[in-house]
Amino acid sequence: MGTLITIDNGGTLTDVCVIDGASVTYTKTLTTPHDLSRCLFDGLERVAEKLPDGGLPALLRSAEHIRYSTTQGTNALVQRVGPKLGLIVDDASVLDEIAAVPDTGPLYAALVGPRAVAVDMTLDDERLGAELVAVCNALAAGGASRLVISASGVDGAAAERRVRALLLRIFPRHLLGALPLLFSNELVGADPDDARRTWSSLLNAFLHPAMERFLFHSERRLREHRTRNPLLVFRNDGASSRVAKSAAIKTYSSGPRGGVEGTRALAEHYRLDDVVMVDVGGTTTDVAVVRGAAIEIDRHGYIAGVPTSLPLARITSHGIGGSSVFTVADGEVRVGPESVGAAPGPACFGLGGTESTLTDVLLLTGVLDERTYLGGSMRLDAERGAAAVRATVADPLGVDLPTALARMESAFADRLAEVLTPLARPGTTVVAFGGAGPMSICAAARRAGVRQVLIPRTAAVFSAYGIGFSDIGHTYSAALAADADDAAARNAGAELTAQAKRDMFAEGIDLDDCRLSWRLVPAGDVESVPLTGPVDAVGRGAGRLQLETTAVLPHPAFSDAVTTADQPVISRSRRTVDGADLPVIELSDQPAGAVGAGPAVIEGPFFTMHLPAGWRLRTTAGGDLRLADESPLTSEEHSA
Repeated sequence: MGTLITIDNGGTLTDVCVIDGASVTYTKTLTTPHDLSRCLFDGLERVAEKLPDGGLPALLRSAEHIRYSTTQGTNALVQRVGPKLGLIVDDASVLDEIAAVPDTGPLYAALVGPRAVAVDMTLDDERLGAELVAVCNALAAGGASRLVISASGVDGAAAERRVRALLLRIFPRHLLGALPLLFSNELVGADPDDARRTWSSLLNAFLHPAMERFLFHSERRLREHRTRNPLLVFRNDGASSRVAKSAAIKTYSSGPRGGVEGTRALAEHYRLDDVVMVDVGGTTTDVAVVRGAAIEIDRHGYIAGVPTSLPLARITSHGIGGSSVFTVADGEVRVGPESVGAAPGPACFGLGGTESTLTDVLLLTGVLDERTYLGGSMRLDAERGAAAVRATVADPLGVDLPTALARMESAFADRLAEVLTPLARPGTTVVAFGGAGPMSICAAARRAGVRQVLIPRTAAVFSAYGIGFSDIGHTYSAALAADADDAAARNAGAELTAQAKRDMFAEGIDLDDCRLSWRLVPAGDVESVPLTGPVDAVGRGAGRLQLETTAVLPHPAFSDAVTTADQPVISRSRRTVDGADLPVIELSDQPAGAVGAGPAVIEGPFFTMHLPAGWRLRTTAGGDLRLADESPLTSEEHSA
């Protein structure tokens, strides 16, 4: 097996992992939003320098698969940077349903606005063709550069195919007057909710241009380096596919899904039944639950507050992160949701920022070393951090600097505990990662009643690492009536199989080498039913016949040994934290099975954390960090 490369392109930093079995080499580089292929290759070149062979050409030639996720689509939607869309429906009431979705008015106005029209798609070809010419010309004149066509009802797919044939006859693709077209049933399949299916299509059409330009450009650059296989796009459904076979909407929030996939793999490896993922970045904290080694999925996930036809992992985002701003209101310290981002960043970055953040707090309390932040690539400025804390928190509260810092740390832990508490159960383990994940997780976990914490050795780049657990996969569906007989089910199954065979061939994979899974998705929000084959759906009621095809790819490997003999933790230096002289535990120095206790400072690659008193640590054979709160419960905690 060759090496695996996984990349998570974030808004501030881009993470790159090179995985060779259980060996992982990784780096972080600043994201270049003006040209995302630049930060992609910057990261690849930087990580290649760490490898024994050295050099980017050797790395790319040895890579068996390159999997990639990006926030480009997420950022485009947040910033409303994208094309103006035109919408053609066959039922005017669908426009009312779309407008009725709560809190989506500004988004709809930005994407579509007045460029929506209902057309009677039952007209004969001549009259419908004339109507489409008038409508398309009017929408284009109104600024629409892409058209979404959404037909309703059980015959919606057939109606859309008829409109497609007419439009391509009227506006051939080889002419300059051609408009890009997207058909809702072609994208989504047989979702009977017309408004939801239409919203999904609008989001995909809006995200498509930016994703298309960037991903095809990156794929072309990689091909020029003679990579062994095409670039794979990691999607928000947990699977990967070639750029040409990926829908733009499925790139939305794919990075956090990588973290969930990695969390599930850890849960299986360590035999953990109840896990809460906590991914703390600079601006937000993403949280998800893995129970029984299964990811919790919403059958119809939300994107930017809009219900979609896509099943999405139940990931919630909260406005608290390492760069969240501390403020004082009504005599109380508050944190977030405002964030300073990477520019100007926390005050201690020395880039012009004047707001105080957790990074400033941990630097001033002594947890962070100003010389080793981000692997020593950035030197922090304690004086600027102190000035910001005094101006924004200490002076408004009328307290000294140490008191302000203590209250800020407590406020951050309280806020993070609010996120954790509703998800915690007896025996829950928190898996904490992201650049800021380990920093305050112990204090927050204790407040939430969680006494077990797992910090992956790749915590700083864990979402990128988790992408490595994805396979190439596609899902297809077709409507199936309640009175469908064996012949109807077989025909539907044959059509889906033909689609799957065509797509997998484009992926360079024979369908016979794939794992096929059939399901019936009943009408309404109820669980899908596993099937032995298409005919097994007969007699089970109306719904969608669904086919999932999976081509299993190589995954990262874990160390075979889960437990090892205890050894004393190694500490070669000390650091003053809140006036106390604490040992510094460098994770890279620790043998498997190293045990120790807090209080201590733990330095990992690209992250630093404070282990409080009462907590014990143990390193695993794979280099992960398992923490246990062994301090006695208070009377209030016992009663809770």
